[in-house]
Amino acid sequence: MQENQMIVLKSRPNPQATVDNFELKRAPIAPLQAGQVLVRHHYLSLDPYMRGRMNEGKSYAAAQALGEVMIGGTVGEVVQSEHAGYAVGDSVVGMGGWQLYSVVNGDTPGALHKVDVQHVPISAYLGAVGMPGVTAWWGLVRIIEPKAGETVVVSAAAGAVGSALGALAKARGCRVVGIAGGAAKCAYVEKELGFDACVDYKAHRDVDALSRALKAACPNGIDGYFENVGGVVTDAVMRRMNAFGRIAVCGMISRYDGAAVVMADPSLILINRLKVQGFIVSEHMQDWPAALRELAGLYISGKLRPRETIAEGLAAAPRAFLGLLKGENLGKQLVRL
Repeated sequence: MQENQMIVLKSRPNPQATVDNFELKRAPIAPLQAGQVLVRHHYLSLDPYMRGRMNEGKSYAAAQALGEVMIGGTVGEVVQSEHAGYAVGDSVVGMGGWQLYSVVNGDTPGALHKVDVQHVPISAYLGAVGMPGVTAWWGLVRIIEPKAGETVVVSAAAGAVGSALGALAKARGCRVVGIAGGAAKCAYVEKELGFDACVDYKAHRDVDALSRALKAACPNGIDGYFENVGGVVTDAVMRRMNAFGRIAVCGMISRYDGAAVVMADPSLILINRLKVQGFIVSEHMQDWPAALRELAGLYISGKLRPRETIAEGLAAAPRAFLGLLKGENLGKQLVRL
């Protein structure tokens, strides 16, 4: 029997997540049953939503169970198959979790998808041409609904979702402004990702200073905002929103340790007649094919080529994940397995 290695959730954060919340385990891989596929993972995706799943409180999805393999997107290769639809050597994307191998029922809808690695590298299916890219697409296209000439702002602009949002908004003729932490990240957002401007929130620590910086970067105000952070960043953006602006709420990484996120002046929603809508991308699977087609086209054309930050080996996943929550990554955070 082959041996599998996996990382399970050992304990819940109290309140901050630490490496002690995780545990590396080993176990044999049982022989496949009829209809099953054995996948050897090549890359593991690390994403902010995982932090919310580590908590036990109410959320949009069930909490990560203690003692079970951490949830996570994976790409890899079929190494054994007892399913007619999958052959050894097929490149696939799925939700294999924090482990080297996964056994998948090939008949389960959406559990496994074959991917073309001739035109798009396999790792991109966890980032630009995967869930983060689709997340950016859905929030932009279905909620913000940008028009050419409008100004769209995205927080966490140097991350996987933010970088895809920039390319998608530029393709629609928008002025695109990012918010990121640090001069290096802002330089990356402007020079490599092609944003029109980027505001460094670390250089503008309070809401007044950040609001002034946004006013300079968005002289015609903000028509659409893609929310990834919350807190002071949101308060500063709210001051600059135009009437009838649209806000897509994707995540609030500032509250993942359990602290409540308080909006300083919610009356601005009424004053500016704003549309504010939260969304979970997995609830909109009908739009994934269209989104992935556009994202793949942008990637192949070179208009969407974000960086990847890669940690080496499964054992490195916990520290890499904690670094992601602190904004230490540039682009998509992956683990090479």
